Amino acid sequence: MTITLDGSSLTIEKLVAIARFNEKVELAPGALERIKVCRLMLEEKLANKEIMYGTNTGIGEFSEKILSDEQVNDFQKYLIYNHAAGIGDPVPVEQVRGALAGRVNVHAHGNSGNRPEITQTFVEMLNKGVTPVVCQKGSVGACGDLAPMSQMALLLMGEGEAFYRGERLPGHEAMRRAGIPVPGLQARDGLAAINGSNLLTAMSAIHIYEMERFLKQAEIAAAMSIEALLGNLKPYTTKLHELRGFKGAVASAENIMKVIAGSDLTTGKMKTKVQDAYSMRSTPQVIGAARDAIAYARSQVEIELNGVGDNPIFVPELKLTLTGANFQGSPVSLPMDMAGVAITMVCVLSERRLNRLTNPALSQGLPDFLTPNPGFYSGMMLSQYTADMMIVENRILSAPASIQSIPAAADQEDFVSMGMNTAIKNGQILDNAYGILGIEFMAAAQALDFRQFTPGKGTQKAREVIRKHVAHLDVDRPLYPDHNAMMALVKSGEILEAVEKEIGKLE
Repeated sequence: MTITLDGSSLTIEKLVAIARFNEKVELAPGALERIKVCRLMLEEKLANKEIMYGTNTGIGEFSEKILSDEQVNDFQKYLIYNHAAGIGDPVPVEQVRGALAGRVNVHAHGNSGNRPEITQTFVEMLNKGVTPVVCQKGSVGACGDLAPMSQMALLLMGEGEAFYRGERLPGHEAMRRAGIPVPGLQARDGLAAINGSNLLTAMSAIHIYEMERFLKQAEIAAAMSIEALLGNLKPYTTKLHELRGFKGAVASAENIMKVIAGSDLTTGKMKTKVQDAYSMRSTPQVIGAARDAIAYARSQVEIELNGVGDNPIFVPELKLTLTGANFQGSPVSLPMDMAGVAITMVCVLSERRLNRLTNPALSQGLPDFLTPNPGFYSGMMLSQYTADMMIVENRILSAPASIQSIPAAADQEDFVSMGMNTAIKNGQILDNAYGILGIEFMAAAQALDFRQFTPGKGTQKAREVIRKHVAHLDVDRPLYPDHNAMMALVKSGEILEAVEKEIGKLE
């Protein structure tokens, strides 16, 4: 189904559909008209010699430099050349596609002053699968993601590089093969193509999508571990959490009980402790807090996806040119720093339940380290070491980037968001999180194999999926293939999809 970009209705789910699943896009007719009206205003102002930042002036420290009529168009080319200054490996294709979609949605407001051909070329690149090659590092997340966005803008001049049908090609060749005309750059076009935090926002949108799926899987893993540890189920009563009032905790408790529903543990006939450890009974409060943090981050990211992130900004109906800092990435980087911390916090909780499953002093009668022959075999002893290493790495990565500003451009740009650092490290946090939760899933499935009762329907389904990928550990074997298989399994979301198919959608 074609997704219409109109400047105001781009959701995280729509962005993921475009970026990851290659949904076609179209520019709303009203948006195209707004772009044309704004461009006409800009051309009138140019003709009247009105001074406009980045159009007939230099940028940054050179904003007081006035350009001649002859320099105005060529300036856009050299602006892109100068700012295409990143470094490192290519950004994944889906993230670049997300940034292109986000930039089109900015233009759709009709406040950027570019020619319609610039926006329409980005639309064609998305629909025909031409994805600019963009270095991962170089953006400080203010004045937009200038370095990576400039590599995208090189394609507008038939330069740079692009991925097309699995090949890495010179930009002009990719455009030629796809049948996309190269529009070139005229006054304002280059800066209008790059002056927003679109890449870090697209990355953040994709991360939010993954984080929400991760938290649901964390609740499934918690339910499995709680059952395996013969947990007292009173802490997961919805009423308990409603009395406190945090929405995330209410949803988390509901999900855990939904997964456990049908278990012998719910009958009250099995002996349990009066109170379990915090890593069990405070799970809804902790995952719930993460849910609330990520819900806030989602709201901020979706505002940014539908906002006018540019400079200068033109307001045709008022004949105004406004200069400011709507490119500043802080409104996204700050909540996304918090989102990364939230995922790390949930991982710490997961590892503590893993400890209880493997520690004979805490495991409610389970075999030492979940092996049938402890002493001769070590079972999952070393699995905890692996989880612990990733926990520590995530703690290091959880230091906020949004407070790490280093001044740039001779102190003209003396506070920057460093939001690209936030986005990059959140991807690393998620990769570790998949591994940590995968190990808990593996341990919980192993522990349940030793229990002689009927677990919940959701728990049974999750264990069934796990056993398709990892066999019961009866005799010690190298565990790295199992760990990697479980990491990939969590990342894929297969457990979540199977459990929801069995018991219905989780909140």
